[in-house]
Amino acid sequence: MFTSNPFAELSASVSPSVMQTYVVIMALLVIGGTLFDVVHKKSATYFFRNWREGRDKAKKQVGGGQKMSIAVQTAVVDVALSGEFCNPRRRIAHLLGMYGFVIYVIATAVMVFAYPTPATPAPAGLAALWYIGALMVCVGGYWFWFFIRVDVAAEGNSPFRFVRADLFIVSLVLSTTFGLLWAWLQTTGSVGWATLFLALYLIATTVLFVSIPWSKFSHMFFKPAAAFEKRVSKADGTASNLPTLTRDDPEQQKRHSMELLVDAPMNMGLGIKREAPRHY
Repeated sequence: MFTSNPFAELSASVSPSVMQTYVVIMALLVIGGTLFDVVHKKSATYFFRNWREGRDKAKKQVGGGQKMSIAVQTAVVDVALSGEFCNPRRRIAHLLGMYGFVIYVIATAVMVFAYPTPATPAPAGLAALWYIGALMVCVGGYWFWFFIRVDVAAEGNSPFRFVRADLFIVSLVLSTTFGLLWAWLQTTGSVGWATLFLALYLIATTVLFVSIPWSKFSHMFFKPAAAFEKRVSKADGTASNLPTLTRDDPEQQKRHSMELLVDAPMNMGLGIKREAPRHY
């Protein structure tokens, strides 16, 4: 199973051109949905306005070499390693989903366009990557959905509670789940069940890409830009007008009416973080 190209087997009943057209349409939906999201939410307008204002308030100039170094740090720490997540469990789940999705999408595109029929068999490693990527998404997605979500782990809500904000993760996990089941059923010769799960696979995948303006899909394009801007603002001094995190700062001392906390360390009182809130 893990070495077979499910799309090549599907070509016996569905033309490769139809599969390729579907993939192109999904790619166009990503582009169109992201652009619509940018225009509708005015994300780009806010970003560039904030960038110009920060540049005017900069206390020192950041050279091209330093900006390149910041870009590398952003790409490695904030993008590749998801450094913005403080919770290690959530970071691991996110990395599994992110890298699994990238592997899964690339392998799908290559198999559909380069190896669409049994006449051009796909390398076993490529097919294995498709299954591995889909499984990584499932592991990260289900782990997040049932055990890590704040409204489940901390607020005691049912893990089956669904709101619009969950549209992306639900459609993503269902797409990979139905895809794996369809691929497995094809290898067993269960034509009826394979057809059913192929239909479910296509529905979930279509919802995933059609719903981009109402989901968090486009955040993967905004977050790197926001992380880069944050690092630049720290480097040029723009962020220096934000409150500091030291007790010896007079402004920080004024925040506390209790005499005991005036000279206390910044991490005092964080004992609540020693145990996750699960007492519901």
